Amino acid sequence: MRLKIVALLVLVSGNLFSQEINKAKIDDYLNYVENNNGGIGSVSIYKNGQEVYNRSFGQGKLVPVKYTKETKYQIASVTKMVTAILIFKLVEQGKLKLDTKLSDFYPELPNAHRITVKNLLEHTSGLGNFAIRDGAIWVFDKVTDQEIFEEIKKQGVSFEPNEKVAYSNSAYILLRMIVENTYKKGYNKVVEQEIAKPLHLKNFVSAKSNPTNTFKSYTYGADWGEIKDIEYTNVIGVGDIASTTKDLNTLIVDLFQYKIIKKETLELMMPIVGKEDWGRGLALFAYDDHLFFGHSGDVIGTHARLIYNPKDKIAISYATNGERIPSNDFMTILVAIIYNKAFDLPEIK
Repeated sequence: MRLKIVALLVLVSGNLFSQEINKAKIDDYLNYVENNNGGIGSVSIYKNGQEVYNRSFGQGKLVPVKYTKETKYQIASVTKMVTAILIFKLVEQGKLKLDTKLSDFYPELPNAHRITVKNLLEHTSGLGNFAIRDGAIWVFDKVTDQEIFEEIKKQGVSFEPNEKVAYSNSAYILLRMIVENTYKKGYNKVVEQEIAKPLHLKNFVSAKSNPTNTFKSYTYGADWGEIKDIEYTNVIGVGDIASTTKDLNTLIVDLFQYKIIKKETLELMMPIVGKEDWGRGLALFAYDDHLFFGHSGDVIGTHARLIYNPKDKIAISYATNGERIPSNDFMTILVAIIYNKAFDLPEIK
């Protein structure tokens, strides 16, 4: 009997990531990046619900930029995960359904009578990217919601709902508008009320709340120089939130601990492994046989990634405002270190 109990305990514990994370090896990697001007950013790692690693790197190269451990990064499209959470909270409250038609809110939009909230969430609506007009990004300077809305109408749809999956910024700005319409308040206020305050996120702010102590975007030439990024009030609900990596990890850990939405609701957000890469606000990130769920974000000069492995209870958040190593390459190495696997240091050109 005792042997059976021991075997059972081994089987159960084998489903959890038990080895220690090699913090020194992560430090060595980030030292390499920093010393070779390979990037500027921040990394946070949570294990079993607790932060076990947090480090910023490269900021000292930004002379004379002032920063603290609470200086925020723009998280770009990781914001979409937040918008999806808010939509699902409305679903839980019975104020919205996944099969609610877009025409219930905006009947004048193309295919609105066929496109559902679910289509908007999972990028199967056929809508496009409002931020690209005539082949170029046009949202560097402030524009109105009405101008954006007219651009969405003008672009129309490229396929019928459910025909295929195509990433759509237009879909998520419409979801943000639905959030505001249903909550009867601005997106920034909803984020504060439903996400930031309940989870005690002190450095998690939507653009119209005018976040302070936020990094600008940089690119590397002979040295690091500031570059103009998009106007974040043009991408509210799509890519406007600023945060620290610690607050990002708190968000995703609390999400997977069902502190924000119910377990069955979270399962609706997640992609079906083996069938979908995109879920309904969460995407699948596979590193060998390690499966993470979360979201990535990219604009002109800032990039972010927030992922969680529910099997091993590992959360990783990464944000950069000066990228020379592509985010996916950066994260692949970081995951390899965490799981004690071989990797090659990236070439920094």
